[in-house]
Amino acid sequence: MPIYTYDQMRYVLKKLNFELIRKSKHETWQKVLENGVILQVRISHKGKRDIPRGTFYEMLRQAGIDETTFKSVLKD
Repeated sequence: MPIYTYDQMRYVLKKLNFELIRKSKHETWQKVLENGVILQVRISHKGKRDIPRGTFYEMLRQAGIDETTFKSVLKD
């Protein structure tokens, strides 16, 4: 599995129309779906540092996307 950074995760969340709603110890990104479901993703401020594998997959789960979608958005 390729290693992704926190900056890359921020880029993908922005492209998927998530909004930064909180910035303290961790950032909270949120998106409200058409059916009213609220997706929230919490990420670290670590920027260019690599995301641990388990943390990466948890963030994908919180965002409601899979790794294939993440990769395709990242390529744009």
